[in-house]
Amino acid sequence: MPQFSAHAILTQCSSALGLPDHVIEWLSVTGTESLPSCFPVTDLAVASIGTAGLALADLIADAGQAVHVEVDRRMASLWFDFTIAPDGWELPSAWDSIAGDYEARDGWIKLHTNAPHHKNSALSALGCAPDRDAVAAAVAGRSALELETAIVAAGGCAAVMRSHSEWQEHPQGRAVIAEPLIHWNEAASDSPSAWRPAADRPLAGLRVLDLTRILAGPVATRFLAGFGADVLRIDPSDWDEPAIAPDVTLGKRCARLNLRRQADREVFEQLLSEADVLVHGYRRDALEALGLDAAARQAIRPGLMDVSLNAYGHSGPWANRRGFDSLVQLSSGIAAAGMVWRSSDRPVSLPVQALDHATGYLMAAAVIRGVRTRLSGSAVRTAQLSLARTAELLFTARREAATGSFPPAAPADYASDPEATPWGPARRLKPPLHLSNCAMRWDRPAQKLGSASAHWENRVSGEPA
Repeated sequence: MPQFSAHAILTQCSSALGLPDHVIEWLSVTGTESLPSCFPVTDLAVASIGTAGLALADLIADAGQAVHVEVDRRMASLWFDFTIAPDGWELPSAWDSIAGDYEARDGWIKLHTNAPHHKNSALSALGCAPDRDAVAAAVAGRSALELETAIVAAGGCAAVMRSHSEWQEHPQGRAVIAEPLIHWNEAASDSPSAWRPAADRPLAGLRVLDLTRILAGPVATRFLAGFGADVLRIDPSDWDEPAIAPDVTLGKRCARLNLRRQADREVFEQLLSEADVLVHGYRRDALEALGLDAAARQAIRPGLMDVSLNAYGHSGPWANRRGFDSLVQLSSGIAAAGMVWRSSDRPVSLPVQALDHATGYLMAAAVIRGVRTRLSGSAVRTAQLSLARTAELLFTARREAATGSFPPAAPADYASDPEATPWGPARRLKPPLHLSNCAMRWDRPAQKLGSASAHWENRVSGEPA
């Protein structure tokens, strides 16, 4: 039985999934280390990874026979950061030179400029040179809220630092807090699936079409690949994640399609018609604009398990707003709470991008739970999650602050066998999760985006449904 506030978080997560109460007793937690924060970040890591593990255990359990699930606190914490250590090569910086926190006339604002088009939009709204000092000067003379509004209107990404009480009173805060942690909907099809899990490789043969980018969605599909799922990631031709791809493409194949081109659109629809699961993290209106709304997706693939991610929730005035973990931390009150805790003169975010990672593992758990529902012949259920709703989970579980140091990853934390990636050899962290009857492992190393062709491999388990 998990200890600390991880138990409270786990209880909320398992309830949101609809897991049977008794499966929580299958989980044990080892270790005592915690990432330093005024929020229970390590407990969130343990609970979210543990929830995905319990969903998997429930999928493969035989007639009430328990499947023991174990999560290590240290490894769970480390998996909430980079999991790969290059050997003889370096990862580029994950952050653009002008991304970060800036003090405006009446408060703080964060700019997210890692994508070139987001950077251009921010600079256009600021009317300044692409230089950190120039940006700081441009921000200093203006209202934070005015800037947030202008940058978002220009197609950029920014967030004003709000306290949690301010977020609770904000129209979007009220909307997302009222949402469930996982919002389930029943799709029209109730066709059963011929796919079946295997005891030693539970998700082998499960086809997962991955339309996700930095970072929660790729975490979800990396977990699914770790238990055998055939994950095919699709990106447009002009998208790359050089600092992130070596970390999150583990176990996947990565192809490129332009869904605005008819030929590529036909390929995508064929892929979708043969998929078991679709995981997507585009803004709520993006697939609708392409004529691929929820009804259209189910028409192409009746019985599709559909899991979607939104940054700021699926209702309210910001439901279509671009967002990232670091921005949601500013909006929701996390960075303000950290600032008070540290007695700092600037925002203090979480030590890792915990909203992304936790939401990713909950998305993976939702996929597994949905697959299990479909196996029973029940109506297919689709799931919606958001970073902002996961942020609220952190607030509800907040207890005593975790202080002290957390030792960085050491050689003993990595698997002994090197991983042969396209960028060079690397070491991968040991898995944070262990099940008594199957191992978390990946059948292929990390891959570059666009390195594979857009097709499904032959199924290993079961037949197309």
